[in-house]
Amino acid sequence: MTNIGFRILQNEEKPSRELLKLYRTFVTPNISDNMNRLNSVDSSIRPIHEHGTLAGAAFTVKTRPGDNLLVHKAIDMAGPGDVIVVDAGGDLTNAIMGEIMVRIAKKRGIEGFVINGAIRDSKEIREMNYPMFAKGVINRGPYKDGPGEINVPIQLGGVVVRPGDIIVGDSDGIVVVPLEYAVSLAEKVQTTMGMEKEQMERIDSGTLDRSWVDEALRKKGCEGV
Repeated sequence: MTNIGFRILQNEEKPSRELLKLYRTFVTPNISDNMNRLNSVDSSIRPIHEHGTLAGAAFTVKTRPGDNLLVHKAIDMAGPGDVIVVDAGGDLTNAIMGEIMVRIAKKRGIEGFVINGAIRDSKEIREMNYPMFAKGVINRGPYKDGPGEINVPIQLGGVVVRPGDIIVGDSDGIVVVPLEYAVSLAEKVQTTMGMEKEQMERIDSGTLDRSWVDEALRKKGCEGV
């Protein structure tokens, strides 16, 4: 009998190491733009660490707000290449995790965390510069009772995250890349990067054509152009 709401599932579909390595070279604005800006996580979930890019395969956890029993189990299951993504309902009453759990995860090679909820020990995590995104910080600790689920689709800041989807996070926020589109999307992002590089070179040389601004205004019927 299926115990919906208290389950641990397995996930075999993950991006390759080579693909994750490529996504670590991307910035989230370019990824977002090439997904029509619809797979960007809400800005309420912000980086706690100082700097750097988080990129990995989503290892999803859905937990009761204020409880981290299933997050502990996820840390024991996940490994290199995985980003543990926790939907704790966006609740900020209790911290879902802190420094001790982060140190265990770091030792296991887990890439980082994204928490739709609160964390604590923010100073220590910031000093470690371990990739950590969360909705808030509070000193009040969690419970360890469950229920919860591992490797199920979850909601993260208005975006659906499925096990194995690619998570990329930097100082501008987080984007979620559906695994089945990750290869074709990477090609589009690389094209965007090439175009931006060319623009930067034209800015530096003073040859960038800005006539499109007035043209767009005229088409809109703007007076005084």
